[in-house]
Amino acid sequence: MNRIYQYHGFEIAVAVETDFGWKGARGVPASVGYVAIVKISKADGSVSVFSPLRLGELQGKRFTSESDALMSGYSAGRRLVDDLLAS
Repeated sequence: MNRIYQYHGFEIAVAVETDFGWKGARGVPASVGYVAIVKISKADGSVSVFSPLRLGELQGKRFTSESDALMSGYSAGRRLVDDLLAS
């Protein structure tokens, strides 16, 4: 799932990836979760402001749903723009 949002002259691109927790030597997935990949660039998309950020929940855990990962990635992107980039 991919979404692009416009926010205060910046483009926040959020991609959601499936992240498997592996268990044992057989390679059987123990659990499935999701992570958000966030890219922030200028509104015209020409210059990336940060390297892509890979985000999960607290303490390195994965999100339990794609929608949680998507909205958390967008919220984190907005906070970065507000705190570090908007002037």
